[in-house]
Amino acid sequence: MTDNSQQYNLGLRAFLDGSPTPFHAVKSMTRLLEAAGFTALDESEQWALKPGTKHFVTRNGSSIIAFVVGSESLGKSGMRLAGAHTDSPCLMVKPLPEINKAGYFQLGVEVYGGALLNPWFDRDLSIAGRVVYRDADKQLKQTMVDFERPVAMIPSLAIHLDREANAGRTVNAQTDIPPLLMLAPKGSKATDFRALLAETFLPAKAEVLDFELCLYDTQPAAMVGLKEEFLASARLDNLLSCYVATQALLAADGTNTSLVVCNDHEEVGSVSAIGADGPFLEAVIERIVQAEGSSQQNAVLDRSLMISCDNAHAAHPNFSDKHDGTHMPVLNGGPVIKVNVKQRYATTSLTASLFRQLCSDVNVPVQTFVSRSDLGCGSTIGPITSSRLGVPTLDVGIPQLAMHSCRELTGSEDGQRLSHVLEAFFNRSGNLAIEVE
Repeated sequence: MTDNSQQYNLGLRAFLDGSPTPFHAVKSMTRLLEAAGFTALDESEQWALKPGTKHFVTRNGSSIIAFVVGSESLGKSGMRLAGAHTDSPCLMVKPLPEINKAGYFQLGVEVYGGALLNPWFDRDLSIAGRVVYRDADKQLKQTMVDFERPVAMIPSLAIHLDREANAGRTVNAQTDIPPLLMLAPKGSKATDFRALLAETFLPAKAEVLDFELCLYDTQPAAMVGLKEEFLASARLDNLLSCYVATQALLAADGTNTSLVVCNDHEEVGSVSAIGADGPFLEAVIERIVQAEGSSQQNAVLDRSLMISCDNAHAAHPNFSDKHDGTHMPVLNGGPVIKVNVKQRYATTSLTASLFRQLCSDVNVPVQTFVSRSDLGCGSTIGPITSSRLGVPTLDVGIPQLAMHSCRELTGSEDGQRLSHVLEAFFNRSGNLAIEVE
């Protein structure tokens, strides 16, 4: 690992550790943006957008769009768009979560997204998210909370009680994963989780009305491997892409109008007011185009390019037969172009070629992923954004292992590499269209 990438990964690790939920991830990104001179916008107000200005806007506290208003006209160069998502598969606390059983106080949880459940057992877990409360003056307020220390665990069943555990244990999402929080001896006062939250985080006489809370692994991000070739962390899918895209936008030279969108709810289908299948991005683009006043939105988008960034499957050495034999991305082999003929990814030969050219311009290796023809394929915000906007789009990602586990693995070099490519993309002058012969 080079000194340059080591420094980059220090910032990335701090970002990952400080972002246990989409709310915290957006807050972490706003801090990075504000430190670089970006100013916050409010969707309920008029926007004064001028060339050279840098802004961001959030929705629900869990989705964010940041952009630089370029000096080049939109009609000439279009927009440079990069997208990612702030959410990750996890265990969400149910609205009425209290479980008192066998002398323990536990929480009822619901699986968010396509999580691998077995890795959640025997981890030091904490709880974080958003709480809505009524204060002493009966005013509704919201706040982010984070216990920041291990407060829960989901213990495995001892092998003595399940001799077939290593032969294929299944996990029942309702009965097997409620975490233990503390002892609750028979006859003791029932625990009120809302009262516990209020006592821990809120001012006197405040009453918790509702919350969106998830469990997370407290083990911090770390460099792994004899030569520290790997980065292990929770939520690499897809906070890694959020950080990479944000760092690239901070390095944009301001020639082109460049935008980064990081949506919540991708892991559950993106159908929400703040998801990629909602109106957030379209509304912001419309206001940017209207502020310039000289271009039509359809013409601008036709000259634009969207790079959807979401981590890609690296070939697993223990399960190599799960991969197409000629498409085997490796960690630290460079960013991956993701292709699917069923349009689960939005990549076309044109958009892939543009990305390959960008990689060549900054001397970054590039890989390609295609699923086995007899296996299904995941998807991203790429096809959703492309179909809503009509903007040329491709899907790329950093190769990783253990996707959707509570602790994932990627290469130590590839994050910074993709950031360099996105920076070149934001700063590339002229029309992105490929000439037709």
